[in-house]
Amino acid sequence: MTIDLLAAAAGAADAPPAWISFLPIVGMIAIFWFLIIAPQMKRQKQHQAKIAAVKKGDQVVTAGGLVGKVVKVDDTYAELELGPNVRVKAIKATLGDVIEPGGKPAND
Repeated sequence: MTIDLLAAAAGAADAPPAWISFLPIVGMIAIFWFLIIAPQMKRQKQHQAKIAAVKKGDQVVTAGGLVGKVVKVDDTYAELELGPNVRVKAIKATLGDVIEPGGKPAND
């Protein structure tokens, strides 16, 4: 009788399929993707599009915090005027943001 009960209990305690144990890991990866990775990729694409559209006359902020007016721009570099007779050449990828028109001018 006790052997039958032990056998029945052992049969009821079968291990779940192996793929079930990976389900929480897959769930965590999905959560990270939708909450962290996907929004970051979207912001990065928007930033790249904004920097690619920089043109002469735009006011920009570099990653180093310098604010200037774009004097000349090509595929790799942007020449910025930081003040009267002060020009620097910056790599376009280091531009942090484009300041919207109507803000305080950078050279005043």
